[in-house]
Amino acid sequence: MLGSPPPSTIERMTNVRSPRTVDDSRVVMTEIVMPEDSNHHGNVFGGRVLALIDKAGAIAGMRHCHAPVVTAAIDRVDFLAGAREGSILIVEASLNAAFRSSMEIAVSVLAEDPLSGERHLTCRAFVTLVSVDERGRPVPVPPLDLRNDDERRRSEEAAERRRRRQAGG
Repeated sequence: MLGSPPPSTIERMTNVRSPRTVDDSRVVMTEIVMPEDSNHHGNVFGGRVLALIDKAGAIAGMRHCHAPVVTAAIDRVDFLAGAREGSILIVEASLNAAFRSSMEIAVSVLAEDPLSGERHLTCRAFVTLVSVDERGRPVPVPPLDLRNDDERRRSEEAAERRRRRQAGG
């Protein structure tokens, strides 16, 4: 019904145990690098790339749990190459793992030359997000239905990174 209030956390949580696939929440965003996004060398600001990583990760997390999310950590940010003003940035995000109330999302950023179509990897990161209720308290997320060996490997690697974070190293 048009104008109906959004479902409450309790209503959303009735569906929380339904496993979801990686493809259910996959995100692909595009953005052109404009002059205001660039430094005096004509390369995109690292902070601008981090904001896009955070945004794509949050969208993937919200798609997975159908609830608000907050960023708990951005791990292992690797800036591998620059992206020039006028480049098209392609930001791809997909879930690696779902834990109790948190999720790890892998995000990669490609730069595309709009004239040649040539692409190169510029940055990658792991984002940890937590699903929260209306009061900002953590709530359970749906399990992740891992469908192939690559998804299982990524989930195992995410669990190991989580163990290291929790151990303080």
